[in-house]
Amino acid sequence: MIFSTTIFVFLFLPLFLLGYYLLPFRYRSAWILAGSWAFYAWWRVDFLSLIVATTVWTYVLGGIVARDRSARPHRARTALIMGCVLNLGTLAYFKYFNFGVESLNALLEALGATPLTAWEVILPIGISFYVFQATSYLVDVYRGDAPAAASYVGLAAYISLFPQLIAGPILRYKDLAHQFRGRTHTFEKFSEGALRFMVGFCKKVLIADTVAVIADTVFALEQPALIGSWLGALAYTAQLYFDFSGYSDMAIGLGLMMGFRFMENFNYPYISKTITEFWRRWHISLSSWLRDYLYIPLGGNRRGIRRTYVNIMTVMLLGGLWHGAAWTFVVWGAWHGAILVVERVLGSHQRARPPWAPLATARTMLLVIAGWVVFRAPTFSGAVAMYRGMIGLNGIGPVDELAWQITGVSLLVLALSFVIIYAAPYLRDLGSGEVAPVGILTPAGRLIGAARALVVPLFVLGIIKLSAEAFSPFLYFQF
Repeated sequence: MIFSTTIFVFLFLPLFLLGYYLLPFRYRSAWILAGSWAFYAWWRVDFLSLIVATTVWTYVLGGIVARDRSARPHRARTALIMGCVLNLGTLAYFKYFNFGVESLNALLEALGATPLTAWEVILPIGISFYVFQATSYLVDVYRGDAPAAASYVGLAAYISLFPQLIAGPILRYKDLAHQFRGRTHTFEKFSEGALRFMVGFCKKVLIADTVAVIADTVFALEQPALIGSWLGALAYTAQLYFDFSGYSDMAIGLGLMMGFRFMENFNYPYISKTITEFWRRWHISLSSWLRDYLYIPLGGNRRGIRRTYVNIMTVMLLGGLWHGAAWTFVVWGAWHGAILVVERVLGSHQRARPPWAPLATARTMLLVIAGWVVFRAPTFSGAVAMYRGMIGLNGIGPVDELAWQITGVSLLVLALSFVIIYAAPYLRDLGSGEVAPVGILTPAGRLIGAARALVVPLFVLGIIKLSAEAFSPFLYFQF
């Protein structure tokens, strides 16, 4: 099931919330679990069994870890390792089996050998997210950062929590354990969640889906010219941000409607002055997960400068591969890893505000956009064609394919998307501490108040647009 569908907005969500608020608190985790499993089974019932099995062995092994952590640490460590191997092994099989066979066959063919024949493995949606959550549960219990789940239902509700089950944010058990034991439900929190959900819905349907036409058209060209290639790269830059941050807003909003407060996943990443800052602002739940459960266990920056560089590159390469089973994602991870290393060498990662900040932002955006090209391109040859076009090697003007597929509306929305990207943080800072009371008469207060007043009519417009068009899945579903 998809958030940006009428069946979710007008059927599943109202029925779920009605049952949720009618039940006493002690039964709400079970209701969350039932709703989450129904939400996931809407896609494929058979893959629901994978979530169930993952939760079973995580629950059993987590109990062993909690029981033996002090008295028999070796047994607890063995259970932890077993759980991590089962979880990450499951992820590796479903996500990388086809990729491994294809890569091996390419090597065999290059050597003149006969390629292997193998079955095709279907990638379950959301597996990258719920496997990371199950793994973080085991590690948090082993470290003593959180108690073991009191019941299978409680752990299963955390791992399967439908607002973020498909595309994050990646939630840590230590951050949610106390909220499952007790949380507040107020009209103010519910209203905040509803507003956040509508904002995310508008981001996805009105902006991301509109500019997606430009990106899809350009990236499908064999030799995009200068203007077209930059339009396509900028369109995908906007599409990915509004699509993914839109999903995160919707997930956070749904959590608030249920009394949960999830971590923020985005903090205006395109205003970053360095790539180091970009990764503190982009997909925060993933970058912090990789830092706490991979980078620090590898030694972080505590084992010398060379080991620090190796750790950074390792984390970014694996982070790239986490996004997709293709060499283009590995190259994207290597690109960001290399820049992070260079920034650390130059010391720019420690500068709170570098000189010529606007130029620093522009430079960082060029690096980010260059990375998004290989991230989006289906093949290396497609990425090379885009890069050639971006430096003018394929000509200057647009081609006929762009003229009839790209509308003035999509171009207008693309321009508006970048206005929003760079105006929103300015308005936030301008109105910080001033716009919380309704009706405050500062310029920032009036602007933000007007923006909030537009959310409902824009949400209605998004519903109309969604009803008139075929839905498009969120981009991070494929990861």
